[in-house]
Amino acid sequence: MNWLLVACGGAIGACFRYSASVWLLKPSGLFPWTTWWVNILGCFLAGIFFAFTQKYPVLQQEARLFLMVGILGGFTTFSSFGLETFQLLRQGQNGLALSYAFSSLMVGVIVLSLGFYLFQAILKN
Repeated sequence: MNWLLVACGGAIGACFRYSASVWLLKPSGLFPWTTWWVNILGCFLAGIFFAFTQKYPVLQQEARLFLMVGILGGFTTFSSFGLETFQLLRQGQNGLALSYAFSSLMVGVIVLSLGFYLFQAILKN
């Protein structure tokens, strides 16, 4: 049953990811904005879900497998992030590669924290 939850969630997340790459505006330039925004949104949603699991521990079981491992795992794009960073480095865009990697990590953690604390405060009321 757990495998099915992850697989179904992963299929949904992958479809959301593909939709984002098709529908999101792609600003000109070398910076991989679509992947950056997908990963930042995924971090925010992970923070929200984590806040809910603290309030409702039942969500730490099957719902976590479906939502976090499946949907968010299929939606966020660490492999794309790695490839795009590598491509920027190969093109000699070292500063851009560093800013992409650093901002993805730092903004992702900040946004995850924001989602967690924001929804933790909302759930306390």
